Amino acid sequence: QVQLVESGGGLVQPGGSLRLSCVLSGSIFNIAHMGWYRQAPGKQRELVALIRTIGVRNYVDSVKGRFTISRDNAKNTLYLQMNSLKPDDTAVYYCKARVNEMDYWGKGTLVTVSS
Repeated sequence: QVQLVESGGGLVQPGGSLRLSCVLSGSIFNIAHMGWYRQAPGKQRELVALIRTIGVRNYVDSVKGRFTISRDNAKNTLYLQMNSLKPDDTAVYYCKARVNEMDYWGKGTLVTVSS
């Protein structure tokens, strides 16, 4: 089994920054790609950022230039650096990883952007 645990969420003022972390543990033989998703109240879950094994990164248009996804393979950890946060970024952020040809999700961490 594989477990994903997110951390780093919280309350931040507009224009502020947060860094989310997602630690993978368990029987990990291969990680194909990892990503961050978010779900705002009353909305569908959406892909925010994705990073592939070869290092290619993709972002949803609304976060380009503000968010940066990265991974530390030695620590099996995924990060999301979020800068210039806006109230529209308020959501539960989930980590997802394709590990051993199966998809795993974390339980999420809440990010609230408000003054």
